[in-house]
Amino acid sequence: MKIVRKMFKNEEGATAIEYGLIAALIAVAAIVAMGSLGNTLADTFNEVEGEMAG
Repeated sequence: MKIVRKMFKNEEGATAIEYGLIAALIAVAAIVAMGSLGNTLADTFNEVEGEMAG
C-alpha cells in the first residue's frame, strides 16, 4: 500500500509531461510564424523581381 501512495505522490512524470507540452506548443508557434514570414518574404522578392524586370 505504501508503494501505491508513493507513486501517487511522485509528480516528476507529470512535470516532465508539462514541459514536453510547453515545448511542443512553442515549436508549433515557431513553425507557424516562420511559415508566415516565409510567405511574406517570397511575396516581397517576387514584387522586387517584377519591378526590376519592368
